[in-house]
Formats: sequence, structure tokens, C-alpha cells
Amino acid sequence: MSAELIARYDGVRVPRYTSYPTAPHFGPDVDAARYLGWLGELAPGTTASLYLHVPFCESMCWYCGCHTKVVARYEPIAAYVSQLEREIALIAAALSGPLTVGHIHWGGGTPTMLRPDDFNRLMERLRAAFTVAADAEIAIEIDPRTLSTEMVAALAAAGVNRASLGVQDFDSGVQSRVNRVQPHDVTASTLTRLRAAGIGAINFDLMYGLPGQTVESCRASAHAATALAPDRFAVFGYAHVPWMKRHQKMMDEAALPDAGERWRQYLAIADALTTAGLVAIGLDHFAQSQDPLTQALRAGRLRRNFQGYTTDEASVLIGFGASAIGFLPQGYIQNHTGYHEYEAAIASSRPATARGRVITDEDRARRAVIERLMCDLRVDLAAIGAEFGLAANAFDDAHESLADLVAQEIAEFDGRTVAVPERARPLVRIVAASFDRYLKTGIARHSAAV
Repeated sequence: MSAELIARYDGVRVPRYTSYPTAPHFGPDVDAARYLGWLGELAPGTTASLYLHVPFCESMCWYCGCHTKVVARYEPIAAYVSQLEREIALIAAALSGPLTVGHIHWGGGTPTMLRPDDFNRLMERLRAAFTVAADAEIAIEIDPRTLSTEMVAALAAAGVNRASLGVQDFDSGVQSRVNRVQPHDVTASTLTRLRAAGIGAINFDLMYGLPGQTVESCRASAHAATALAPDRFAVFGYAHVPWMKRHQKMMDEAALPDAGERWRQYLAIADALTTAGLVAIGLDHFAQSQDPLTQALRAGRLRRNFQGYTTDEASVLIGFGASAIGFLPQGYIQNHTGYHEYEAAIASSRPATARGRVITDEDRARRAVIERLMCDLRVDLAAIGAEFGLAANAFDDAHESLADLVAQEIAEFDGRTVAVPERARPLVRIVAASFDRYLKTGIARHSAAV
């Protein structure tokens, strides 16, 4: 990709497309009452996934874009656990019968800040409220710096079978600049303990675009990470949004790499991972050749949701906790992001729904187009249109944008099929944005495309 082309898209802001319509277009017309109605319409036995958000950390990583806060005492966490218990019971009571759960994901924040007995109690509540499949994937995000031996045992006992470890970068200088000092030995030791406990499916997170990173440091971190042989990698470009996340102002903005350097850092990481035998998955994931994610890609069944790329094909996601997002056939739902607002809602025995989005048939069709582009780097517009009963010209509004992208060699378009060439993989979001009818009204909320 040429320097001129990278410069052209430097600063262009587009969504990561973990949903469509995207979160900036959620609104207050989806409230607690509507959510309860949607839940009641689900048929018993419907396959669903569960997401639980734990918005606490022991310290703040300055690059963080998550909904979380630092706590020095356990009391706020204990109170939050009680609210999660009440929310699980509240949602279960709104259903006409138990849903069948194939995926459970614990995110944060740092979910492993929970005490082992609290974590086990919440897992028991979930199993009592839902029919959790025997082969369900139960995944949790882990900060290796704070994971206790007791918590490892609790995770294994609760059936956790996938762990995602935040690594970001192994360079000690970069770690100091972003307030996340995590020596290589800490990550390696955590990995050993998890595997010894029977938690063998391991994901790593790596980042590029952080202050002080270089092409060489990114490549070295990727090599060090592959030597530990995790199953999957998620490789994220740092999103600098200090107007939304004030703690990012703690970093030296002048030390942030420019768009060209970010691009080279990404290429260095991608080259190290693929040279080690991992398969590129969509925008930013890499997986071992026999990993279920790779198998789903090859079979055309790869999906994308709020947790990123997934094998999860459920049509229902129930989110628990402050800021948690879910989706049902009728639309999207998000809980209050503020802990106190979330707590007040649950304490009054009503869902903590703050906003959401009713989706239309056209939204569903465009969501399918965007998802296939994000997953497969290719989509058959005519096939999607036929699937959703749309007119032949349903996506004509994207043609002008596509023509420009074709001229820039970012996309290929033959009038029916849109494809993103391998060299433009990191720019797939720009191609997907051609089909986003709402983008212009929410553009300031998104991260840079390069």
C-alpha cells in the first residue's frame, strides 16, 4: 500500500462493525419495557449467548477504551456481584422458558478481579437460569498480572475453557509509557498455570500504534508471543480518543506513530504471525490452522459480534452488567454505562436498559453485507439481496463510493461481487462503510481507519 494512499485515509473514522447499525445510532426508544417484551417473545430453547461485563480494574492502562474504573477495595465489586445476580434473575423471569446457551463470555475491565466464590456463585446462577450446553464455550478475559492460583482453580471448576490474555506489547519501555508493566515471565507463567488446570484454548491480544512502539519492537513482541503458542491472536490498532477517555491524556501524544508507521507496525506483526503458521482472520484476528475460528472461515460460517470474530451463530445475545450490549431478533439493547445508573435500575427490579435500536429488514440485509465483507473480504450483493427479498438496485447507493475504492485498488467490484484484495485487508472497514447508511451522523465516535 502506497504512502500516498495511507496518508489519504489517515484520520478517516469508521466503525469496527461489531454490529450494524452501530452503537452511536442506538437511542432511548428502546427502553426497559420494550426489552422485557422482546425477551418474552423468545421461544423456549432458543439458542443464545451470554455476555457479562465486570467494569473494574486494579490500575488503569492508559490506552484503554473500555468501560471500566479503578477500585482499591473489594466492597464495590461485591455489591456489583449482587446486582448481577439480581439482573440474571430478572431477565430469566421475563423469558417464557429457558434459553439454550452455547457461549458465555466474561469481559471487562478485569473479570478475574472477582473472588473465586463470587465467580462460582454467578456461574451457578447462570446455569440455574439457562440451559447451558455441555459443550458450551465459556471464555474469560484475563489480566496476567493479577490472576491468583485460587482463581485459576475456580475458573477450571466452573467450566471455563477459553482464556484471553492481555499482552499488548512485551517491550518494557512501551509498557512503562502506557502504564501496563507486564514482564514476559508473568505472561508465560499465567499460560502454564491455565494449561495445567485444563484451560487449553488461549487467545492473546497484541496492539500497535502505541507510544514508543517501532516496527522492530512490534515484530519482536509478535515473535515472543508466537513462541508461547496461543491458539488465536487479536491485533488491535490503538484508538486515540482522549475526548472520550480522559486517561489517554496521560500518554505522550507526540510519541504516537503516524499513519505510515502504524501501517508498517501492523504489517510486521501480521508477517510474524503468518510466518509462524497462523491464518489471517478478517480484519485483525489470526488463528492456528486447526482452530475452530479458521475452520469456520474456510466453511463460510465465520461470524462477527461485540466480542470480535467468533464461531457463535446464535441469534440472541443477552448482556449483563453496566454498559453490556445485547441483541435479539428485534434489535439491539445496551445497559446504562454508569455503575450508579445501572445499580439503581436493577435495585428497582427493572432491566438496566438505557438505549437500543429497532432494526429493519434493510438493516438486516446491510448487516449481512457488512458482516460477510468483514469476515470473508468478499460478498455477493445479489445473493444477499435475494435472501432478504430486496430489489435489484437495493445497494446502488454504495456504487459511487465503491468506484472510488476500486480506483484506489482497495476494492474490486464487478457489479455483483465486492471483494477486498489481500494487500488492503486492514482497510476492509472502509469498504464495509460504503454500505452504512447511518455513518455520517456518528462518525466522530469511531476510531481511525489506518
